[in-house]
Amino acid sequence: MTESSESLIGKSGTGKKVLFAFPRVGSSLVLGMEGFALFNLYYAGYGVSALLVTLAQAIGYVVIGFGQFSMGWLSDGKYTKWGRRKPYIVAFAPLLGISFIFLFLPTLFLPDLVLLPSDELSPNSEAMLFFWFLIWDILFKISYSMTTVYQSWMAEQFINPERPKVSQFQNYFNWIGNGAMSLVSILVLTNYVNILSPPPELALPKNPNAPIPIDFLMFVLLFGLIAVVAFILVGILMPKEPRFEIKTSLKENLKIVIKNHNYLLVVLMIGISSLGWSILVDSILAYNQAALFLTGTDFYIIAVVLLIGIFTFLYIWRRILEKRGKKKALLIIFLYAVIFLPISLLALIEAIPRILIGILFVIIATGALGGWYLFPYILYADIAQDDEQKTGQLKAGIYAGFNSIILNLFQAFGVFVLGIAIESLPLISLTGGDVALGLILFGPICSVILLISYFYTRKYVKLDFEWEKK
Repeated sequence: MTESSESLIGKSGTGKKVLFAFPRVGSSLVLGMEGFALFNLYYAGYGVSALLVTLAQAIGYVVIGFGQFSMGWLSDGKYTKWGRRKPYIVAFAPLLGISFIFLFLPTLFLPDLVLLPSDELSPNSEAMLFFWFLIWDILFKISYSMTTVYQSWMAEQFINPERPKVSQFQNYFNWIGNGAMSLVSILVLTNYVNILSPPPELALPKNPNAPIPIDFLMFVLLFGLIAVVAFILVGILMPKEPRFEIKTSLKENLKIVIKNHNYLLVVLMIGISSLGWSILVDSILAYNQAALFLTGTDFYIIAVVLLIGIFTFLYIWRRILEKRGKKKALLIIFLYAVIFLPISLLALIEAIPRILIGILFVIIATGALGGWYLFPYILYADIAQDDEQKTGQLKAGIYAGFNSIILNLFQAFGVFVLGIAIESLPLISLTGGDVALGLILFGPICSVILLISYFYTRKYVKLDFEWEKK
């Protein structure tokens, strides 16, 4: 960062860092449930085919990719009396909460769903649920795009030495949100899924029109409200960012970003990695419920393990990052995931207690994802600042937004691969019931993808800069 821009920003107190990080509670609640639990609700609960659910998710990822790029680009282009970023955050926050609520409560608004004698959804009911999912997920992803605008603030509100601490606060709030949504997904949503589609041992018919449990209804409404309030508060209370002059046009800025060779290499690295991470996130809950057949008190144990794992690994990865640098820390995270994610295959060994496999898998998954989530926003802010060292202009919005196109295309492909794997691979019979083989093989698949990311990152990507040492 140039001396002039650093002096414009100045040092920030803890209160400002915490305020800036706070909306991550809301975004983690809604995006976390959308990624972690929505597939399980529509696939294992309502009975929509995995291919249709992941197709809708894939389209949503494409939409958010172009939405994040557009909003980052547009917010760079005009400095208003509220600054560059605030208008977008305040305007889109309400739609984020509303679309989240509609996504998770379809039967509150749709006509009764019809089951065929085979206990499957009728084609009309399945199509109705698919289009409901698709429309509201697109609106959800469009409104969530404003988080790119919010994240652009990091480079404009905080000097470089403060960013790891800010990112740590963000991740504390991320994991508070993720912990809360995980508890609700594991303890409340799985109960609703079991009501919609009872476990085989209960020998009960499916009931897609079952009344929505009051606890699930209240949590969905509460999470949507928290997301809206958190972003509106930060939009109002955060100070307006300094007016960094951007002399070049939006088109010229895009050309500059495309010519940034290291940035494009980093974007491709994040894209390849996200292909694996998106499969992992989509599969965690469905694996525990539909492949390990965990129920009832099992999920209380899983929930406690998940919360402990979240905060333990977050601290461990941050310490490694500070001591060994960003690139070495990221390579260690990739290797950790590559080595341990194939543990999902243990579901095939019925002699091992199912709850033990669930505990081990959750520890591994939270460890890998906790490390990965620490990185992207630091990298975008640092690369924007590295560009400022050369051009004298801080183009945080376009650097935080352009990557989203490639990133979300990879994520779209990742979830769609999961749907194809579940639908095309055969069912296997275990003691608890029939399991889609794709729900067991996803661990090794993610491992192979992240191994490619490891070698690519080690050879091509630069994440630590000389000016950081000054």
